[in-house]
Amino acid sequence: MKFRYPLFVLLFCVFALLAGGRGNQSSAAKERELTATITFNKDIAPIFYKTCAECHRPGEAAPFSVLTYKETRPWAKSIREKVVNRTMPPWHADPHVGEWANDRRLSEKDIALITTWVDSGAKEGAAKDLPPAPTFTEGWTIGKPDVVVSLPEPFTLEANGPDEYQYFEVDPGFKQDVYVQRAEARPDNRRVVHHIIAFIKPPGAAAKTDGQPHPTKEELEKQRAEFERESTQYQDGFLQRTKADAPVHNQGCQLPNGGTGIDRQGKQDGIGDINWLAAYAPGTPPIELPAGTAIRIPAGAKILFQMHYSKVAGSVQKDRSSVGLVFAKQQPEKEMLVRAVSNTYFQIPPGAQNHEVSACWTVPEDLHILSLAPHLHVRGKAQRVEAFYPNGHREVLLDVPNYDFAWQTFYIPKQRKAIPKGTRILVTSLFDNSAKNKFNPDPAKAVRWGEPTYDEMMIGFISYTKDSQNLKDAAVHRNETTSRQ
Repeated sequence: MKFRYPLFVLLFCVFALLAGGRGNQSSAAKERELTATITFNKDIAPIFYKTCAECHRPGEAAPFSVLTYKETRPWAKSIREKVVNRTMPPWHADPHVGEWANDRRLSEKDIALITTWVDSGAKEGAAKDLPPAPTFTEGWTIGKPDVVVSLPEPFTLEANGPDEYQYFEVDPGFKQDVYVQRAEARPDNRRVVHHIIAFIKPPGAAAKTDGQPHPTKEELEKQRAEFERESTQYQDGFLQRTKADAPVHNQGCQLPNGGTGIDRQGKQDGIGDINWLAAYAPGTPPIELPAGTAIRIPAGAKILFQMHYSKVAGSVQKDRSSVGLVFAKQQPEKEMLVRAVSNTYFQIPPGAQNHEVSACWTVPEDLHILSLAPHLHVRGKAQRVEAFYPNGHREVLLDVPNYDFAWQTFYIPKQRKAIPKGTRILVTSLFDNSAKNKFNPDPAKAVRWGEPTYDEMMIGFISYTKDSQNLKDAAVHRNETTSRQ
């Protein structure tokens, strides 16, 4: 039996094939047209201005500026490589855990645009298509500061020798409490400033109030010697380090203090809140707090700069770093506080590739988390922060599976995270002390806590507000009391 196709069926097939061919040609033509029209001025500059320009601009740490085509074009192939493998913009948190207000990651659409732009010749485009470049206050990301607090005078760093931790106390001259909405630490000499941490030293923090005479220099030296005999740490030149024979507790949660040792003042480091004002390290953003929240600097307080300097071999250097402050325009309701959940007792064995260290903190009252930030050194590999709630529920708050010492990121939740009283915060970190870690100074060495980067640290910083606090009510009460007097 023979099958006969009606003539209209055959004609339909022919037309379909022709139409399909024209469709494919049309699609390819559209793709070529799209590729030809992707330009820096129209398509790429808006992405760079929004996501990259904060660091990639004149005077900042990045190696080139993206504010103009001329500055960007020589780096086109490198930019393509870094955005495709997601090295840039830097973001190391697991995207499946939490939602972050400061998430720097590019969308797949943005990555495709940048890739196509580079592959098609990285064209500049018409000048009329270029949007206005973002504006920055010279030298500051936070805008023009209300007050700039600098080191008292330039510090001279010698040409050779190990890293130095130097401390400088500065009186900002505040006669009444001030509330800081934005704060930024700025290095003067990026060649030698590894990091800056500016602390608030409350008035009378180091003063004797018992009416007894102040100790002599000899008495202070004796007290220090006694402290170092009892402490897990010792002073190595300008650096604080852990004694080789100090007890080892990798799982700090098994200890009553959660894992923290003794600091240079003889106090349990990290157990109390840190009087944090601002910090600088690669990747660390300025502090920009939401409306209603601020950092309080009490009247008469001093600013204490902790400066970590790395030397330039053969070259004496000078530095006079600063902190810029922008004050809150209205009386805030909440004060930002900072907790360091840390372990200072750990020891990483030689060659260990996945060495685990933990620390814990039991939350003493209801609070809301503003940010989370891991801090490890060059052997640091990963950190996870978990909450074990009083009702038995367990939640991962932050997971950083690929920690990068070069980028000290503070992860800011889109919504402040409520943490009830009695919650146990567990911080777990992994370290790679093996030869596979290209940043490892010495895989054959057992590593302990210490300030220099060839030692290690294990800290989970948590900034938060207390639910019970209302600064506005406190201010009203003070004003009423003052008026009655």
